[in-house]
Amino acid sequence: MAATVRDPEMPMLTLADLGVLRAVRIEGDVVVASITPTYSGCPAMATMRDDLVHRLTDAGFERVEVEVVLEPAWSSDWISARGRSALAAAGVSPPGSAGPASPGAPIPLSLGPIRRALHCPRCGSADTRLVSEFGATACKALYRCTACLEPFEHVKEI
Repeated sequence: MAATVRDPEMPMLTLADLGVLRAVRIEGDVVVASITPTYSGCPAMATMRDDLVHRLTDAGFERVEVEVVLEPAWSSDWISARGRSALAAAGVSPPGSAGPASPGAPIPLSLGPIRRALHCPRCGSADTRLVSEFGATACKALYRCTACLEPFEHVKEI
């Protein structure tokens, strides 16, 4: 049940497909769902929490708690293959690999221009250009395909 809750910002994805639903467990008479934000300060966390509580109480669980797990930090690599396909089918370019990261290791920060290897989700062309580093949400960038001229969003690699 918890795995079917949709992401409020990208409704083509479930929280499970997005990789933010970490665990669901029963502790006595309480169902505890664990979620991890995609980034610090994500405004969708309150809605995710509320949607999980509603879905689980509607399913008959009287006591539901949602805990936020910050470690390890979420990575776009946690998006499932099904989630990546759903993004592309909805016209959103899925993220590439966030890069090699060892658990507990520092995450490298580059302040230079971001070069992403991506393809237009509509026509498949790699001939794209960045329009804005921020799309409708902070976790997406806005691109335009120079082959079919269509704009599209790209989920950033984090």
